[in-house]
Amino acid sequence: MTAPTSPSGTASGTASGTASVTESEGGRGGVIRLMIVDDQHLVRSGLRMLCESAPDIEVVGEAADGHEAVRLAERLAPDLILMDLRMPMLNGTAATERILRDRPATVVVVLTTFDDDDHLYPALAAGARGFLAKDVEPAQLLDAVRRAAAGDTPFSPRALRRLVEQAVAARDARTSGPEAPAPDLTGREREVLALVAEGLANAEIAARLHLGVTTVKTHLASLLTKTGCQNRVQLAVHAARHDLVG
Repeated sequence: MTAPTSPSGTASGTASGTASVTESEGGRGGVIRLMIVDDQHLVRSGLRMLCESAPDIEVVGEAADGHEAVRLAERLAPDLILMDLRMPMLNGTAATERILRDRPATVVVVLTTFDDDDHLYPALAAGARGFLAKDVEPAQLLDAVRRAAAGDTPFSPRALRRLVEQAVAARDARTSGPEAPAPDLTGREREVLALVAEGLANAEIAARLHLGVTTVKTHLASLLTKTGCQNRVQLAVHAARHDLVG
């Protein structure tokens, strides 16, 4: 059977019966090289059609389980992966951990459903940078892909609320010792942190607080240093665990 072609004319095939891979592995300047990981073919197809409609996004591969995701990430070196969590063979959390261990520059954005609650906090600990509900609007998903590829940490407010609940529950379940004390933050840092927890991007925070984007980035860098967090999602969870936001 002849392999289908993408809008760019790149042929795609099937690997191990589960993963579709585009043969062109060299990224074009300014184009986000994206990999889709989900065990449902219809979901992958829908995401591929949506993402390939954007001129600045190239879908370089698909995987239907965590093992295929790890293998293809090593072969294709995508810039960003849209990762399902509940999959056979190897789940999305374990796949994320393995991929980022070998390719720490890769960005993983998790796609979640209401059934994923028990997996959200482990996925954060594994290094996932963004968390989006699967029913996110198409335009918002494309925007989130672009933001994540640019170094931001997009997340759906609903996914963030569930993630925070899991983080607090994990804290309450620990018996090994007290929570580390909250860091000493300035008033402006608390304002920036509160808006991070709402899911606002740097430009949106700057507009809300009447600051320059560079100033917002400076405050974020200070927050990451003071809290020991690695990204914006971890900052939001940290803020909730220490009751630093209203």
